[in-house]
Amino acid sequence: MSNIPVVCYLFTSYDHVNSLMNFINNYSKFNAGINHKLIICYKLIEETKLKPLRNLFLNITHEEFIDPETKNDYDFGSYNRVAAKFQDNDILFLNSHSYPISDNWLKKLMLFKDEDTVIGSSASYESLADSIILKKIYKYFSYIFKKVRFNKNFKNFPNPHLRTTGFLIKGKSYCEFMFNRSIKNKEDAWKIESGKNSLTNFFKKKNFKFFVVNSENEKFTEENWMLSETYCYLNQSKSIISDKQTRKYLSLSTEEKKISQNKVWGS
Repeated sequence: MSNIPVVCYLFTSYDHVNSLMNFINNYSKFNAGINHKLIICYKLIEETKLKPLRNLFLNITHEEFIDPETKNDYDFGSYNRVAAKFQDNDILFLNSHSYPISDNWLKKLMLFKDEDTVIGSSASYESLADSIILKKIYKYFSYIFKKVRFNKNFKNFPNPHLRTTGFLIKGKSYCEFMFNRSIKNKEDAWKIESGKNSLTNFFKKKNFKFFVVNSENEKFTEENWMLSETYCYLNQSKSIISDKQTRKYLSLSTEEKKISQNKVWGS
């Protein structure tokens, strides 16, 4: 199989068709800048409901991947089955709410990709372990239980990790990471993105390089991820990929943006 880069966009039964339309509109508007294979991965969608979705792609060259899994193992389970099919390819995984917002978006992300490198469209230092707060006194015991569990599974701030709304990785590397991993709930999915044995931390142990790449063709290592201006810093004006959280940040007031920035990067 040709080892040109693969772009895998995931659409699930839990997503609104507007998300799919946003991806199609932006994929059509912004040139990827490099030859690639577009894979639309459908997850947990009945065959009878696929036809209207397929009609939206009539003018876009692509292949379908109908995820055979009947249980919800979240985005990462679907990505694993796609990666197993394209093990020799570099794969840009995009979740349902993500889409390109910069010309030459794939070319820019591929610019610094090699065998032992993982590229992110954004990253964060945020820690879920620090996000647990007691809101109501009668929930004290459940708060303590959750706090202990999160401290076990997530590092305290700073907790550097690539965000998984848009990341570029070799298919076989992703399969290696996912081997024997079980994703039963949302917390398991969070652990894959930012847990102590997250995708980032797993490959750090293997001496992989991690870069965030922005729309100015600049790469940023971990200590400078914030300065890429791709997530929760200034106006994120150098983002290559837009996602739900980056759009939420842009809707905040100046004061709210500062609070969000401190939560993600520290003060």
